[in-house]
Amino acid sequence: MRVLVTRPAHSAEKTAQRLRDMGHEPLLLPIRQPAHDSAAAAAALARTSGAIAVTSAEAVRVISVLGEQLRPHLARPLFAVGETTAKAARGLGFRSVASSSGNGRNLAELVAAQAADGLLYLAGTPRAETFEAGLRQLGIGFSVAECYRMQPVAPGPAEIEAIFAGTPPQAVLFYSRQTADDFFGVAELRSALSVGSGIRLLCLSEAVAQAIPAALKKNAAIAPMPDEKSLLSLL
Repeated sequence: MRVLVTRPAHSAEKTAQRLRDMGHEPLLLPIRQPAHDSAAAAAALARTSGAIAVTSAEAVRVISVLGEQLRPHLARPLFAVGETTAKAARGLGFRSVASSSGNGRNLAELVAAQAADGLLYLAGTPRAETFEAGLRQLGIGFSVAECYRMQPVAPGPAEIEAIFAGTPPQAVLFYSRQTADDFFGVAELRSALSVGSGIRLLCLSEAVAQAIPAALKKNAAIAPMPDEKSLLSLL
């Protein structure tokens, strides 16, 4: 199956290899790319001493360049959404890593269960505020350091035509609401995914699926759990 991957390039390459291993043909069309601010992350780490939270492996990549600046913080507890992000943090040297399955609300509940007040959230922008809302509702004190921004990357008409001309993809993978919004904001992509095309629109979560236009909802499917393994199980 030809599968269109809309993730940023760094993550898309890993997804592409997983798809090849499953016998599929990946097509890469990044819709957003991260801009890192490692200085903001370093400053936030230096002025705090409690637990750390990350909801994306992108935040781990931001702090991976800090080198010796990061070493004093590797003993701090770290909370992550998903085992993939937790594994990236362990690979960086963090010694006490806990992960939640599910979304930001699940992570907030995990933080509360371990009474991790005074939390530092290394966040990206734009983002859903599910995690922050959960922390507030549970009475957990926290600070936020925005250390990366996901910037839109508008594909050109020639790039889109190269993907959809001839044998078009049979499925498109959507990992975030923002990416799906950007994707359907491009006229050429909306046109390529006409109602009659039958191209499957596979979404990581219900929140992502909300960005699918009403006319295409019948082609959409939502992963049973908000992780890549579950998403790829829909293929």
